[in-house]
Amino acid sequence: MSGAGRWRQMGVADLPMVVHISDVVHGDFTEPLETFADRLAHYPVGCAVLERDGEALGYLISHPWPREADPPKLGVQLGAIPVSDSYYLHDIALLPAARGTGAGATATAFVVHQAEVEGCRDIRLVAIQGADSYWHAQGFAYVGTAIEGPYGPGSHLMQRAIEAA
Repeated sequence: MSGAGRWRQMGVADLPMVVHISDVVHGDFTEPLETFADRLAHYPVGCAVLERDGEALGYLISHPWPREADPPKLGVQLGAIPVSDSYYLHDIALLPAARGTGAGATATAFVVHQAEVEGCRDIRLVAIQGADSYWHAQGFAYVGTAIEGPYGPGSHLMQRAIEAA
């Protein structure tokens, strides 16, 4: 099969592979298995794996998160998903073989749909490692100035409004 592949629900057995992809894609900004396990346990519907020809090429982690709260810190377990009016795109990580195939746009459309299902007014994310130009092209706008902290220099909090139906 060619093209982007197919997004499917993530399961616990996928977590070691998710960590491997995170290590490859994010380097110093990777997260431990426990962080991914926490997100999967608390909001499994927002976690997916991209497969093509039986090979995992990427993952998606997303969940509701209050707009007034700081974005979840890297490597920190949430413990619970609070009642939220916003949706948080924690991570879309794609191996080089999946880039440019439309997989990122498909994952973004899924996140928009989930935010609508949850009744959220917007989607927020932290763009790291120069990804803000990609997210800007996907309809996300900058919220304030660049942020520092655990995300690295030049990171940006970004937001995309959910259109009312």
